[in-house]
Amino acid sequence: MGTVTTAQTQDQTPRTEPATARPLLWNRRFTLYFTARSVSLVGDAMMPVATALAVGAVYGVSGVGYVLGTWTGTFVLLVLFGGVFADRFGARRMMVGADLARVLTQGTLAAAFFVGTPPFWLLLSMAALAGAAVAMFLPGVNGMVPLVARDPQRANGTLKVADALAHLLGPTLAGVLITLTGARTVYTIDAGTFLLSAVCLALVPLTPAGAPAKSPAVTDSPARTGRSLRRELHQGWQEFRARTWMWAVILIWVGYGVLLFGPLVPLGSALISARHGANTYGLAVSFLGLGTVVGGLLALRLRPARPLAAGAAAMVLYTALPLCVALGADLPVLLAGHVLGGGAWAFWSVMWATSVQTHTPPVVLNRVTAYEQAGSVSGMALGQMLAGPAAALVAPERLLLVSAGACLAGCVALFAIPAIRTLGRAPADGDAPGEASGQ
Repeated sequence: MGTVTTAQTQDQTPRTEPATARPLLWNRRFTLYFTARSVSLVGDAMMPVATALAVGAVYGVSGVGYVLGTWTGTFVLLVLFGGVFADRFGARRMMVGADLARVLTQGTLAAAFFVGTPPFWLLLSMAALAGAAVAMFLPGVNGMVPLVARDPQRANGTLKVADALAHLLGPTLAGVLITLTGARTVYTIDAGTFLLSAVCLALVPLTPAGAPAKSPAVTDSPARTGRSLRRELHQGWQEFRARTWMWAVILIWVGYGVLLFGPLVPLGSALISARHGANTYGLAVSFLGLGTVVGGLLALRLRPARPLAAGAAAMVLYTALPLCVALGADLPVLLAGHVLGGGAWAFWSVMWATSVQTHTPPVVLNRVTAYEQAGSVSGMALGQMLAGPAAALVAPERLLLVSAGACLAGCVALFAIPAIRTLGRAPADGDAPGEASGQ
């Protein structure tokens, strides 16, 4: 892996208690944080289906791609600043503010759908504002996990299961609501989830300024360094660049975004809806969530010595998802492919998030998270925007065959890079002595 900077050693807090047993996960701070993330994830899980069906019915595949691409592109442009602001002003403050901003954007869209068909410019502008809000929100998500839980892998696994259940229930609910009441109800519910998330995050107990940080309460004080925005961005970049395993994974994820994740929703929703009916796409995404539940539960139990290598092995199974859509598989095979894809993605996600959280100094974790998120999502924005024009030139089925090939090629690359393949699991409070391997 990359060079370990001096900040890594300086920011490690010595443990005074023997880690003979895993500490309790469900205390007040984690319960509030879990609730905040869970309710907003349900609303988030409804949005791709609502966008694909509601926007697609009026503006077609290109309209869906442009709306999703605008959201993603705005996120990529601003997420680095979100990381700096989370370190400057505190992750929780930024997350609460971002939730309130998304109450406004989703509430505006709900009102527009109540009135009639929203104009395309409104869809794009609200997508841009929502993307900006997410850019302020997501860098703090990674940074909050080590603060609310002493065992990051268990916390990440539990949150991933919640994410999976949201993707199991949300898409089906969205499909039913759009059929019965239209998109306005989906956007109204989404606005409500962000409001509840903001309230729960605001109630997470904080350690008072100057109090010892060994307690169970969260320390999320603003870092008043006096450094310029440019210098703080540069420090985050230096920490990101120093970890070969991190930037190498992100380079692969840029390619995944363009060729795999970006085109999958616009093209997959159009093909599945055309073959099996509009409601079937929501069902397929729900089975993706079912697979994510399984993958998250496995990640809770398994603690591989080389987490990224184990995650890369799981990602091979993700190939089944674009492949079964491209080949026009029957419904049972299509749903099985989504289960495999969801399980693979969930297991990788927990291994990746835990590696980032435990191998990065807390003082720069939000900024480093912003860099890895900007890189991993940037390719997706381009892939989403190009999906419609590409489908006009090449059959969508062929494009998804390319996606399946790209997935396999990326897995080969993950295994081929020693810094990724050999990265060990960092010890945490939840480990028994000798359980974690060295780096």
